[in-house]
Amino acid sequence: MEKEEIEGYSIAEAVAEARRCLNCPKPLCRTGCPIENDIPAFNHAVSLGNFGDAFSIISQRSNLPAICGRVCPHENQCEGHCVLNKAGKAIHIGKIERFVADFEADAKLAKDNKIQKIEGKVAVIGSGPAGLTVAGDLARKGYEVVVYESESEPGGVLLYGIPEFRLPKDVVRRTTKKIEELGVKYITNTVIGRDLTVDELFKDGFDAVFIGTGTALAKSLDLPGKDLTGVIQSNYFLRMVRLYQDGNVEKTEVPVEEGDNVVVIGAGNVAMDACRTAVRMKAASVTVAYRKTEEFMRAAKAEYEGAIKDGVSFKWEHAPVEFVGENGRVTGLKCQTPEGEVVLPANKILLAIGSRPAARILSTTEGIDADESGYVITRQRPYGMSTRRGIFAGGDVVHKPATVVLAMREAKKVAVGISEFIEAKKLLGE
Repeated sequence: MEKEEIEGYSIAEAVAEARRCLNCPKPLCRTGCPIENDIPAFNHAVSLGNFGDAFSIISQRSNLPAICGRVCPHENQCEGHCVLNKAGKAIHIGKIERFVADFEADAKLAKDNKIQKIEGKVAVIGSGPAGLTVAGDLARKGYEVVVYESESEPGGVLLYGIPEFRLPKDVVRRTTKKIEELGVKYITNTVIGRDLTVDELFKDGFDAVFIGTGTALAKSLDLPGKDLTGVIQSNYFLRMVRLYQDGNVEKTEVPVEEGDNVVVIGAGNVAMDACRTAVRMKAASVTVAYRKTEEFMRAAKAEYEGAIKDGVSFKWEHAPVEFVGENGRVTGLKCQTPEGEVVLPANKILLAIGSRPAARILSTTEGIDADESGYVITRQRPYGMSTRRGIFAGGDVVHKPATVVLAMREAKKVAVGISEFIEAKKLLGE
């Protein structure tokens, strides 16, 4: 299995880094964290060597600390808001959080108090960041929670969309197991809208349903040559690499092979994951083409720097206009640049220009309204409920593709809304 790119802290390093925290009276790091983790408190606990206490503090706000500690864009959030950041000496909060989560997993420090079960049954569709957050929060409150996942194991985009060098799969599996230990049940290889409908879930006795399916459909570029062999969605490529690494498909199923010349279109985090994974699949050359200048790049700075280090070439102000090909196979990408048209040679072109929600659930369920792009419309009270009573939604399926922690922030608010809805049902004797 591929080695994790960024190494974690030792005990001594974590304690030393936590001791640098100034414990500000108005901690900007906390306001910079989308889920408002009590960063000074867990830093203080780590500085004293109280790692179990630190994990308990983090767990009050997060079900996914080992994941957030690795993949959050810390430079834009907690660390970017740290008062020491202006001097270029921000506390490495992400690495401390990751250390605490990993230490707890190795030492098994956390003792979840016996959860008092209460009446109420919730179905969660999708087991990405939003689904896992809702499942964990509601299970801790004592509700019965069942998570439905279309893949063969839970984890969603965390497992099938983020490469191993950024987020080891054993970390994701450890996290889903921890949530399962709260009493959450996973039902895999089940597509809601095909194998089961939402109406059938209600008939099975669920009080509420949460849609956390993310944005499963990748956007295409409607350009001449779009149907040429070798024009591939980055999400598909990343998923096939994951399945190959797990031994579930042959290497020949991975659409990028050793010696390929690859062009990736886009400059978000998926584009960075795709280009860096192509390097690891031993492509001969990997180039990223982006229609705007570097300042408009949506990817995290650390991911971009990692791609540069991997040898990826970046072509700014290269707007794709045509997929060029011969005999039905792609041979290059024609782009418009400020100097005129150029063709970037490639026998594989990976699209990473965004994604949108699949319509499978909405098309098989009456009463759920969506906007013109297919994103579920939700209300403020109870937070996250769709236009159909008892059906809630959160994460990317509502708020458009974002980061793991932003999906978690919204999901935490929706979990409260679901709880309020179920308690109101009980009061009304429904």
